[in-house]
Amino acid sequence: MTSTNRSARLPTADEIAEINRTHLIDTPLRPADLLFLFGTREDVALRVETAARLWRERFYPWSIVSGGVTQGSEQSECTIIKAAMVAAGIPADRILEEHRAMNTGENVTFSLPVIDAALGLQNIRSVICLGNTWTARRYPMTLHRHWPEVTKLLLTVDGFATPRALWHTDPEFRRRVLHEWDKIEPYKARGFIAEWPEP
Repeated sequence: MTSTNRSARLPTADEIAEINRTHLIDTPLRPADLLFLFGTREDVALRVETAARLWRERFYPWSIVSGGVTQGSEQSECTIIKAAMVAAGIPADRILEEHRAMNTGENVTFSLPVIDAALGLQNIRSVICLGNTWTARRYPMTLHRHWPEVTKLLLTVDGFATPRALWHTDPEFRRRVLHEWDKIEPYKARGFIAEWPEP
């Protein structure tokens, strides 16, 4: 399915309800051992602002930023985001770095050795996943596939003026959500992600 088709297709009322109920979710936030900030080129300032607020409110003592060099940039997403986090008041020595990942799976698989070397995976009991609204539960689903032992919390942000529950009324928001939603079942079948939250 092309992006044009995905943007043009209108989800059914049942599909909208299912996406709102199971995909576009945030979990109740509580202090965690680590903030996992997934790299992005979209809404960087909003993501950093959120990370800085959580830091000030003592929701995490450590964070990791994961993201490689994307087309049109000479710096990795990690480099760009970490610099913004430091400028927002998060201490540089509390931010772990992963500079190679080009997708969500690599965000996780490349970051785990970095976390283990710096902190020890066995010392991390809970992780806040911070990323884009439309990718939503695929972040913790990917983390759950590779790190099932840790408790996952999910917080997502976006710059759309459209309320999250009305994503289907905005053509670009709809395109992004359906693009991610359409990955869930194929990715589960291929073992890229695991069911989360578990039934």
